Amino acid sequence: MASSHLHFKTNYAVSSKIEPFYKGGRVQISKDENYIFCTCGSRVNVLEISTGKIVHSVEHDDQEDITCFALSSDDELLVTASRALLLKQWDWRQAQCTRSWRAIHTAPVASMTFDSTSTLLATGGCDGTIKLWDVVKQYCTHNLRGSSGVIQLVQFHPDIDRLQLFSSSMDCSIRIWDLSSSQCVCVLQSHYSAVTSLSFSLDGDTMVSSGRDKICTVWDLKQQKAKRTIPIYEAVEGAVILPENQDFSQIGVKKPKLHFITAGSKGILRVWDPNTARCVFSQTLTGVSAADNPRSLTHLLLLPASLRLATVTAEHNIMLYQLPGLTTLQQFVGYSDEVLDVKFLGKDDSHIVVATNSCQLNVFELASNSCQILYGHTDTILSLDVFRKGLLFASCGKDKLVCVWHMAGGSVRCVARGYSHTNAVGAVSCSRMKASFVVSGSLDCTVKVWDLPADLTAAEDNIHQLTPRATEKAHDKDVNSVTVSPNDKLLASASQDRTAKLWSLAGEGSLGLLGVCRGHRRGVWAVCFSPVDQVLATSSADGTTKLWSLQDFSCLKTFEGHDASVLKVIFVSRGTQLLTSGSDGLVKLWTIKTNECVKTLDAHQDKVWGLHGSRRDDKMVTGSADSNITVWEDVTEIEMAEEQAKQEEHILKQQELSNLLQEKKYLKALGLAISLDQPHTVLTVIKAIRQTEDNSELLEKTVLKLRVDQKEALLRFCVAWNTNAKNCQDAQVVLQVLLTHVPPEELLQYQGARTHLEALVPYTERHMQRIGRLLQASMFLNYMWQKMRVVGEPSSMDQDEEMDTGLLAQPFLTTDKERE
Repeated sequence: MASSHLHFKTNYAVSSKIEPFYKGGRVQISKDENYIFCTCGSRVNVLEISTGKIVHSVEHDDQEDITCFALSSDDELLVTASRALLLKQWDWRQAQCTRSWRAIHTAPVASMTFDSTSTLLATGGCDGTIKLWDVVKQYCTHNLRGSSGVIQLVQFHPDIDRLQLFSSSMDCSIRIWDLSSSQCVCVLQSHYSAVTSLSFSLDGDTMVSSGRDKICTVWDLKQQKAKRTIPIYEAVEGAVILPENQDFSQIGVKKPKLHFITAGSKGILRVWDPNTARCVFSQTLTGVSAADNPRSLTHLLLLPASLRLATVTAEHNIMLYQLPGLTTLQQFVGYSDEVLDVKFLGKDDSHIVVATNSCQLNVFELASNSCQILYGHTDTILSLDVFRKGLLFASCGKDKLVCVWHMAGGSVRCVARGYSHTNAVGAVSCSRMKASFVVSGSLDCTVKVWDLPADLTAAEDNIHQLTPRATEKAHDKDVNSVTVSPNDKLLASASQDRTAKLWSLAGEGSLGLLGVCRGHRRGVWAVCFSPVDQVLATSSADGTTKLWSLQDFSCLKTFEGHDASVLKVIFVSRGTQLLTSGSDGLVKLWTIKTNECVKTLDAHQDKVWGLHGSRRDDKMVTGSADSNITVWEDVTEIEMAEEQAKQEEHILKQQELSNLLQEKKYLKALGLAISLDQPHTVLTVIKAIRQTEDNSELLEKTVLKLRVDQKEALLRFCVAWNTNAKNCQDAQVVLQVLLTHVPPEELLQYQGARTHLEALVPYTERHMQRIGRLLQASMFLNYMWQKMRVVGEPSSMDQDEEMDTGLLAQPFLTTDKERE
């Protein structure tokens, strides 16, 4: 085995998490353009755009799903509505509910918005009514009736002086409500399907509406009629008018007139000139053809201060674009399905690549959580592996395809593909010395070795076609895992047939079988080479992890601790320790020499399919079927430094305590001893006080001068002392001071006081019984000694020395006297 003088790892701490934050529904961006608000079941999550992390989250106590929410125009108030017909007002920065009230709606709230003054809140319900609420004076100001069906959209006119509210319902018409008279003053009819958005010009006289009927309508609000209807040829989910007095020539805006951008089912942004009813710019998709585009857009939001656009896809991804060129800035993945594999990527492990239960790959930048989505597979991706330098990686999936990807400048593209397997490819492994070949294992029971061309990354647009140099029927059942040895000379494979096999890669046209590892009772999920020893590790569905010798293929060690299948195993600490992950959601750290589990990490609620260590061996990343990805940092050295600092501090305090006792500064000594939180040290101080003259008075003064928290600790220590007959007298003396001078109502306010007092009673009763028995026994012994003296011998005891035996005048003793 490897050298044992290395510092073993003892613990990992969560460094960062990538977890689902959006599962569909409303999305809103704060006015300062720093935060994204979105719904996730019974929560509203607040995502910080600069870091991509969830910084705040509010959740209804009743666990009911949130149907709608709205953020006020000044970013101060957040109001949510749930299926329980309850409205809640939040201080979202503190995640505190400041007010809740029952909605007057008879059905859930479907839409909601604030006016520009952040005073009025409009709610549109599934019951066809609209309520207006004064959130300052806390009462309902309007109840607007007349719409048919669900109110899908409510929006105030940006000019508050007009006191107008716009709404749209199932009848596909747009109603204008005059809030001063609470009447519908106009019904705008143009759409034949649901109206999805309204956008107003800067002067407030023009409005653009979009709908799923594949049209956008430009409205003249002064004359309250349609100016032009523009066919868009896709279901439009959002439309925004471009800001005026800006140069948008890069996206086809040649004249400073009204233009707007649409987003819809085609998944692209397009710029329209309403005067000519023509599309002047269409976004070009990258990485996927328009025919196969799965990224239909559901929301389009304008960030006017920074000239950015935000879009939300049907796959719950949020993308930010910079105007005027519509360049991609950031992309956040709101929800991922089960994580099937995850690996570190980049020179300094700055990224991670994630395979989920889909045909796309997600590449996350850990610093910002921004994600690049890779398209290339046509079915679920099952496995990943990364080459040594971290810029090339391979993937495989149910589409029988092996792909090789290259990352350059933060952008990733596919550079090679291999088609040869006849069934899903469930395992892939890259060469370790240099990027020369890839090995794949399939459900067709074969293992293939694919040679990579030397100019793999030279051509930008060309994708190399890989051909296998070797194909071997390796197992009788599915191949679950393959791995290449550190020197690129050996290959190990693991299968559902309960075996792991070792192969030689030296041959040109075939793989040479070197040996078989047999011993697992169920299928083997993962196999891994030690980085320094001739040892192979396997993990199995039988709940065990085994270590095998490459010399004679015998089992060296077996690690048992998982309650279910062990899905992944990797070596860490230069081959002296193992990390395993299982179907029980646990990650365990094992020390090979002692054959023991030194740490169990519980951060996932489901199967942990992904497990990978960084090249520096200071981090690891896990991915689970609960859709969470966790980055862990090795905190062993930090904990060792903290422990050493604590020990040094403890030594200094002990020395100071000794000095205080010598100087007879008992109050400071007792306070210092309590701060060490060591009952024995505090007991030493109590004994020192009791050895002084007038010890009762001194102890009483010292204890009563302590702070309340120090008295609480002293009461807790008394419970520990009282369990030992040697120290019970010290405990009882301290208890006498506390019970005599501290009022009962104050004593019961101490933390855990009731529990401590209940624990004192049985031991105190036991001590009293023991003392009673001891007293009786001592008196009986003295009586027997007096009666055993030789009759007639003059007593050597004076009258004053004789013990009073009156307490022993029991009936049987009287009989003895009569006999004498």
